[in-house]
Amino acid sequence: MKIAIAQLNPIIGDLPGNAAKILDAARNAASYGARLLLTPELSLCGYPPRDLLLNPSFVEAMNITLQQLARDIPANLAVLVGTVEANTKAQFNGGKSLFNSMALLEAGSIKQIFHKRLLPTYDVFDERRYFEPGLQPNHFTLDGINIGVTICEDLWNDEEYWGKRSYAINPIADLAILGVDFIVNLSASPYSVSKQKLREAMLRYSAIRYKHPIIYVNQVGGNDDLLFDGNSFALNREGEIVCRALGFDTDLAYVEFDNGRHDLLPSSITPVSESEDEEIWRALVLGVRDYAQKCRFSKAVLGLSGGIDSALVAAIAAAALGKENVLGILMPSPYSSDHSISDALALGDNLGIKTQTIPIGNLMEGFDNALVGLFAGTEFGLAEENIQSRIRGNLLMAVANKFGYLLLSTGNKSEMAVGYCTLYGDMNGGLAVIADVPKTRVYSLCNWLNTNSEIIPNNILVKAPSAELKPGQLDQDSLPEYEVLDDILQKLIHEHQSAAQIAAAGHDAVTVNRVIQMVARAEFKRRQAPPGLKITDRAFGTGWRMPIASNWLAVKGAYQAP
Repeated sequence: MKIAIAQLNPIIGDLPGNAAKILDAARNAASYGARLLLTPELSLCGYPPRDLLLNPSFVEAMNITLQQLARDIPANLAVLVGTVEANTKAQFNGGKSLFNSMALLEAGSIKQIFHKRLLPTYDVFDERRYFEPGLQPNHFTLDGINIGVTICEDLWNDEEYWGKRSYAINPIADLAILGVDFIVNLSASPYSVSKQKLREAMLRYSAIRYKHPIIYVNQVGGNDDLLFDGNSFALNREGEIVCRALGFDTDLAYVEFDNGRHDLLPSSITPVSESEDEEIWRALVLGVRDYAQKCRFSKAVLGLSGGIDSALVAAIAAAALGKENVLGILMPSPYSSDHSISDALALGDNLGIKTQTIPIGNLMEGFDNALVGLFAGTEFGLAEENIQSRIRGNLLMAVANKFGYLLLSTGNKSEMAVGYCTLYGDMNGGLAVIADVPKTRVYSLCNWLNTNSEIIPNNILVKAPSAELKPGQLDQDSLPEYEVLDDILQKLIHEHQSAAQIAAAGHDAVTVNRVIQMVARAEFKRRQAPPGLKITDRAFGTGWRMPIASNWLAVKGAYQAP
């Protein structure tokens, strides 16, 4: 049996458009001689549809579209399509009104419906909000071959691999007991750094443990803050990868099941990214391209400060949208150094993007004059410094509004974590491109970009980072060295370590407590930030649910280091 893997990039809620992508893949698969086509989780509506699922008309339209798609599928091809199905027993048992489902389409009709059994509620997932879990193992027979069906989370509960169970059941084990010939998993698994290695290791373990071939199909593309990397793959009974689709791009891959051997045969294996930096770069470029296109933007604007963060964002934007579609605006103040201007212009030349210079000295004087009475008798401080950032933010928003551009915010994760950013200033934007990229990773990405030729001007890489909001200002006047800060943030945010644990790892206890307090106090800023592309397992986005008004840190001993 020849099996086609449709690695699709859906637009959330675009039922006709997504159906057309599935149908196009089905026609190509049929012409290639495939008997079964696999599509990702919720492929008909796109993942995650979130509260669109609470709209009955949306669910009804999905059902109508599914029925029409079934009629259009080529003869002699079976297709698994991600959809939702109504839970008809919900009104009697108090369950959720929908199932997260896969529909088997064949010969012009919907032959079977399979329900997702494990519903995640951690990090960015909130599936219990919408769905009722399926209760039965999912499988079907096609041409005498018994095929087990799992949906995304269903394969993430092998107690031997993880050393624990997160759910009471293991759908993979249930299917192995039933004696299916092979198992398919239809996923919409969000990207994070090196996650593909984890997926492949986990499924290799399951394939070997249960002696069953496994085909894993993943969505690709950016949907709001979430990125999906594709990288669909298949393993034989020995846990060997026999097929891998493209990373960060749509694809239609093929693999063949040999019924005599009861195994998958070797097929095309696309190599994965050579480094984490390359992987992250590809993810961010895809995220910017999809966010812009799916929100109907064709051009982007950003502020160019001559610093490394805006340099990286500009490079990503040029790669994602085309250099002719990116405008960088320089907004020097009396405190801006000559090299900041020259570095920003050199970057623009290297990238081939358009640049425009708008000095803000006169605007700063206007604000000073307007506030002179109210601010009389006070010293120059953060309020005056932040006015510069807010002037720049207003100018960028004006350009974005005037010409219909997408404004890209350039703040990194380190700054977002500790609040070293200005509301209604440098935080302005429709998309925060590197909001999940720590400062040290920003440098790593820029050095990787410069591997073969200078894209980021060398002076941007070697000079000390500065917001340049007052004479001689450096980031490290207000923050620990970024290597120190990022390590503390890694241990705090990703590893959930206490202050005592972080200090015991070698960090100064006073610095640790100060960073923790800064993270907590900046929560109100992060709540007002634009969506940021998620590349780590713990981002300041839909999976971050911290209170703003909280006295946890005020409790004596709550975060005390020795």
